[in-house]
Amino acid sequence: MKRLLDLTPQELVNLDKENLIKAIAMSEGRVMAAETIGITQPVLTDVTNAELASAMGADIIILNLFDVLSPRINALPECSAKDTVRMLKRLIGRPVGINLEPVDMEAIKSDGIWKMSAGRCASVENALLSMEMGVDFIVLTGNPGNGVSNAAIASSLRKISKETGNRMMLVAGKMHASGVLGESGERIITKDDTDLFIDSGADMILMPAPGTVPGITTEYIRSLVSHVHERGKLAITSVGTSQEGSDADTIRRIALECKMTGTDVHHLGDSGYLGMALAENITTYSTAIRGIRHTWHRMAQSLAR
Repeated sequence: MKRLLDLTPQELVNLDKENLIKAIAMSEGRVMAAETIGITQPVLTDVTNAELASAMGADIIILNLFDVLSPRINALPECSAKDTVRMLKRLIGRPVGINLEPVDMEAIKSDGIWKMSAGRCASVENALLSMEMGVDFIVLTGNPGNGVSNAAIASSLRKISKETGNRMMLVAGKMHASGVLGESGERIITKDDTDLFIDSGADMILMPAPGTVPGITTEYIRSLVSHVHERGKLAITSVGTSQEGSDADTIRRIALECKMTGTDVHHLGDSGYLGMALAENITTYSTAIRGIRHTWHRMAQSLAR
């Protein structure tokens, strides 16, 4: 098995769960993930945000606000609903994951673009449907204001893992409080939460990148990452506080701080412009964690390889 940063596009889109996890682990903290939104106006109008993020150096794409019951990615070539993800993977040559949120549809208060829909809920049915559509992994987390608690994540995770855990990589955690006031700062995710998620079936634990949430320091996240590794699982540090739209110096600093935590995957969120990080920040972040050679290699490699 090769490192993920050395895999070709054709190899990347054909990874099963076991080899995806191995390829990430072997890359020693040099995997770049970009989160994109498909239902917003794409930055380049007739090119999907996922294509742009991939072209700028992302190894992995995470789709936010993707409704498995009504799938839509603006600027995607025409295809059947069930082939939406497979079409995207043909265009970008990257593993694709989606966010699902364990929320109470009757209790949430968020509106506008973040307003929940049935096809974004973290249910077993939606997880199975996503797998049929070609999704490579699921991230159980919460968008702003949707009131997603760590207990709710663990509850959904246990159910989904029971049905898909041996076939699909499962990621769990939060990059911000997600509207839960009692889970802010260091309480967004604690050591006990990481154990809860791992015991519930998570293969990778998501946590805020240092400097992105008040009170979240490099030392604190390093302690969580070390614990996750001791439990034999992977970690992903996430920039989900619109700082994916920051200046290059801030991006480099966050990248190096995340590198010092020992994280396995580096994530940039979808709100530089609304829909994806600033394109140049994906390249800047990638260069900071693995240098220009690996960054250009990922950017330049033909999808035919």
